Amino acid sequence: MNKKVLFITQSAMIAAVYIVLTYFISAFNLASGSIQIRISEALTVLPYFTPAAIPGLAIGCFLSNILIGSLVPDIIFGSLATLIGAVGTYLLRNHKFMLTLPPVIANMLIVPFVLKYAYGVPPVIFKGVDLTIPFLMATVGIGEVISCCILGTMLVRALGKYRGQMFGVIASKPVTKAQAVNKNL
Repeated sequence: MNKKVLFITQSAMIAAVYIVLTYFISAFNLASGSIQIRISEALTVLPYFTPAAIPGLAIGCFLSNILIGSLVPDIIFGSLATLIGAVGTYLLRNHKFMLTLPPVIANMLIVPFVLKYAYGVPPVIFKGVDLTIPFLMATVGIGEVISCCILGTMLVRALGKYRGQMFGVIASKPVTKAQAVNKNL
């Protein structure tokens, strides 16, 4: 199969799955807001398998945010957070235990400001100090940990066995000593 066609097909399929999962979880009012567990964010581990996941996730998030009625700043900056997380995951693909951190961090740093300034989330004041942003960082972070770290890790484990079939990647087999010796002759 042509590599460009495979890349576009994988991107489109990942975007479609992201949209379906976001639309599904929005029925439970968990796709946006102060408390969100956007299960589609588990897909941000897919750049571990294929770089085609990066545009797929960004486009999927962008279209999802439009479909669920997000405000323009959320459509833009929420999609940017997912894009940054996906790129970070791709860059950390050789460090499997850190794959899920970039989307969690990107969303924790960006989404709280969208919630406060675009949606006007009520302030969280404690002893006269505005803790709205730290509070939203915590709530968004918890949702991202559930989606990315827990569900994403489960997804990496489940898909790992089928990496070659699903993503067109040939899994390398360990080389025996005899094969290594023969190769050097």
